Amino acid sequence: MPNSVSSMQLLKAAQEAAQIAGAVAMRHYRTTLEVNAKADGSPVTIADREAESASRAWITRNFPEDGIEGEELGVLRPEAPRRWVVDPIDGTKTFVRGVPLWGSLVAVVEGTQVLAGAAFFPAVGEAIAAAPGEGAWWNGSRCSVSRVDRLERATVLTTDETFREDDAKRADWRRLVARAEVSRSWGDCYGYLLVATGRAEVMVDPVMAPWDAAAFLPIIEEAGGVFTDWSGTRTAFGGNAIATNAALAAETRAIIRSSNQ
Repeated sequence: MPNSVSSMQLLKAAQEAAQIAGAVAMRHYRTTLEVNAKADGSPVTIADREAESASRAWITRNFPEDGIEGEELGVLRPEAPRRWVVDPIDGTKTFVRGVPLWGSLVAVVEGTQVLAGAAFFPAVGEAIAAAPGEGAWWNGSRCSVSRVDRLERATVLTTDETFREDDAKRADWRRLVARAEVSRSWGDCYGYLLVATGRAEVMVDPVMAPWDAAAFLPIIEEAGGVFTDWSGTRTAFGGNAIATNAALAAETRAIIRSSNQ
């Protein structure tokens, strides 16, 4: 493919790259795996590395001038203006425990602008992808966030409600939980899928790497929601994330305040 491609072409390409990673990861799912610790203490397995390798190989064949930034295998062609950001298994802790709420994420980025994003959840048979102006597509059909407009009727999600080593953000989360009807830790990438498809209203994460967040900025926005960092800035590169439907965007971000004062 040429270096200049349409938004819809990038959307479809990101979706294919995510599906390739997910299919490889799925071969290892619920098998006996050796789990190693990375420098930051997070787990990694052969499934993560093989899935990312397969996705990167496809990207390189089809977009040879583009850069790649992957969670497990680092940066390729860092000078390229356009790059692909890959998380082969978002939710490795979930994956190695045989829980199906993990996914493979791919985003296409220029600078800090996300051109397309895709997430594939092979263990539950769901896929979602979006690009600015092209809509959000869930298993081939358009999707949207919910219209719930009161926190007292909302479902709010996070990855790990303990918020280790961050007392301020833990307090933010507890204020939010106190207002919501339902709070759950259906976390990692699955929480963002639930917001984008109207099955939850709020997903928050206190720590997010670019490969965790980038795919979901266009997905949440094209589904009619709002994606920011904890300070309320529209970005996938703020180091944390809040995804909400539109109706609760301002109220949620007003509650998430103490750690940003």
